Amino acid sequence: MAERPFRVLGVQQIAVGAPKKSELRRLWIDMLGLTEKGNFRSESENVDEDIAEAGHGPLAVEVDLMQPIDPAARPRVHEPALNHVGLWIDDLTRAVAWLEEQGVRFTPGGIRKGAAGHDVCFIHPKGNEASPVGGAGVLIELVQAPPEVVAAVGG
Repeated sequence: MAERPFRVLGVQQIAVGAPKKSELRRLWIDMLGLTEKGNFRSESENVDEDIAEAGHGPLAVEVDLMQPIDPAARPRVHEPALNHVGLWIDDLTRAVAWLEEQGVRFTPGGIRKGAAGHDVCFIHPKGNEASPVGGAGVLIELVQAPPEVVAAVGG
């Protein structure tokens, strides 16, 4: 296997879903005390989410509390309840190119702006014949780390 031209710097986010995000807010914000940072709504992604944060500083972890806009539509952001895990990547463009060469399958849409304003892309939960490596059932978001995260990790 070729030398990896990028580093995973840490967990950027986890995204959890439920039919009603009020159930999630009660636990994550009201009881666990995470700080609400913002909101995001996208008809094309069928998501209405509140963005919370655990920890402080550049290595804080975002916790997205998601509900579907239309429970019958796709994607079903509440199924499974742990929707996806996001990882900070030091060089997203190089990472995607290298991973594609290794047979990793990505979801449609390529690199684009995510809810928090960072460039993102997603590793598909399942491989296929053309790209046999997937997330083994887990949707994985790769997130371009901003300079302060890279500096905090020491790179």
